[in-house]
Amino acid sequence: MASFKFSFVLFSSLLLHAASAEIVCEELPNDICAFTISSSGKRCLLETYATKNNAVEYQCRTSEVVVEKMADYIETDACVKACGVDRNSVGISSDALLEPQFTAKLCSPACYQNCPNIVDLYFNLAAGEGAFLPDLCDAARYNPHRSMIQLMSSGATPGPAASESASIVSAPAPRSHVIEHIYIWWLPT
Repeated sequence: MASFKFSFVLFSSLLLHAASAEIVCEELPNDICAFTISSSGKRCLLETYATKNNAVEYQCRTSEVVVEKMADYIETDACVKACGVDRNSVGISSDALLEPQFTAKLCSPACYQNCPNIVDLYFNLAAGEGAFLPDLCDAARYNPHRSMIQLMSSGATPGPAASESASIVSAPAPRSHVIEHIYIWWLPT
């Protein structure tokens, strides 16, 4: 009888744990890490690190980027494909917004209307660069190369004295996210 009670308690605790499963970035396999939101509402990101043998390994980590109104979410393969993102992306970057092919997929109805997690991420990354994603999508529909120029110049700020050859200017943080470092290189003319 004691064995039955122990088995029942063990089974119940395992069932309860499975029912309340939380997404912890550090426990995710690398192939589903990118574009996942943890139970705490923070974005998971894939990072690289060097091993003792100087080999490069990947690990899933919890970022400090907080997603409002979403948690416990693993992005679907359908959205990854529709939006043209890569699950093997390392870190979080707005660089993809400079590629017309990527922006076309991101702004397509299949992505923009059905994949709020990815759209939210790039909306805030664009905002961090001083651009508004809906305007960028409108511009991409009519003149993709002009929209890329608009994005590249949107972060421009008045430069330092002409004697300096280059400087680093921090861009403003996105609306609902905290990005540790976004740098814009400015070369005076």
